[in-house]
Amino acid sequence: MIDRYTRPEMGRIWTEEAKLKKWLEVELAALEALAHFGYIPKHIPRKVRAKAGFNLQKIKKIEAAVQHDVIAFLTNLAEHVGPDGRFVHFGLTSSDILDTALALQLKEVSGLLIRDLKELISVLKQKARQHKLTLMAGRSHGVHAEPITFGLKAALFYEEFKRNLARLERAAENVAYGKISGAVGTFANISPKVEQYVCKKLGLKPAPISTQILQRDRHAEYLTTLAIIGGSLEKLATEFRNLQKTETLEVEEQFGEGQKGSSAMPHKRNPITSERIAGLSRILRGNAVAALENIALWHERDITHSSVERVIFPDSTILLDYMITTMSSVLKNLKVHKERMLQNLEGSRGMVFSQGLLLRLIEKGLTREKAYALVQRCAKRVWEEGFTLREAVLEDKQILKYLNPKEIKSVFDYDYHTKHIDHIFKRVGI
Repeated sequence: MIDRYTRPEMGRIWTEEAKLKKWLEVELAALEALAHFGYIPKHIPRKVRAKAGFNLQKIKKIEAAVQHDVIAFLTNLAEHVGPDGRFVHFGLTSSDILDTALALQLKEVSGLLIRDLKELISVLKQKARQHKLTLMAGRSHGVHAEPITFGLKAALFYEEFKRNLARLERAAENVAYGKISGAVGTFANISPKVEQYVCKKLGLKPAPISTQILQRDRHAEYLTTLAIIGGSLEKLATEFRNLQKTETLEVEEQFGEGQKGSSAMPHKRNPITSERIAGLSRILRGNAVAALENIALWHERDITHSSVERVIFPDSTILLDYMITTMSSVLKNLKVHKERMLQNLEGSRGMVFSQGLLLRLIEKGLTREKAYALVQRCAKRVWEEGFTLREAVLEDKQILKYLNPKEIKSVFDYDYHTKHIDHIFKRVGI
């Protein structure tokens, strides 16, 4: 993964050194289990642990010759341990180590992602409270619809990211499984008790059934969950990008001292961070597709998933971590132009109240079709002649047959559209 997107604590989990430490952790736990259940002498785990180690550069040299990463690791480990190394990996297969160690990495990585997602949710909650009654235009198809508040917009994303948190916690739980079941998952050479022992020691759950590998639907669910979270981040980033258009300019990303927006146009202040987040979400979706392709392997396993996972797990987790923390920063420093929001809302000259007017006419006994036609006729004058909707209605003799000026005035009331905000906030827990 590109270094600029990698925080040290996240990047360290995916280094070769860290991966091999996880392999060693699994091997030593398995050795302890083997001794516990009488497969090997009782004293072996203690002796091996005292000497256990590896040299990454030597492992790479061995792997270049044998073309097998786990054999290279075990060969180098044996060089450190000496004769007792013959008991290491007793009755196991490579994927017992690889998949169980990967589960440990994903467990560690998920803890960081969950922590950062909770921080983003907290920031969204704060923004929702701060702008609970900050009026702005609701938009559908990009066109003014009815009034909302910026706080409601933030609350919507707050609720969505709570769902994302629940998804991530479930997906993290479903990849926190290990397997020590041998070459095709039959426990032919070691008891299931060994697997139970190892997984308990490592804080994992044993897979109820496996082949040579843990089944990749678990991992596909995990990567797909990361892609969904990325999609929500893109959705939020796209919202900010649209609201920062010159014609709208209701919010702005922070523009730092000395920052420049264009090599040609000095006036430019572009939402580049939101654009970056939106673009990176595409990688998460692509990686999720690769994870879905990994589900269908040949018989008890093939190796087509292995090379793919060396890329998609580090890249997706590092990217998502970057995207979450970056979006938290964007939100914390976001400039919200309340006056511009109100100016834009009033720029449609009252047409945001058209439904309220429609309903009042229906209440007076008109059919929906007749009431709709009357309001639409007035709206046409607003679009084409520059009237406000209220002015157009007050000049419409047919509407005045059903509504008096006081009743018409009561329609054009922002409080009418914000009266249930407290209820909505209570439902989402803000």
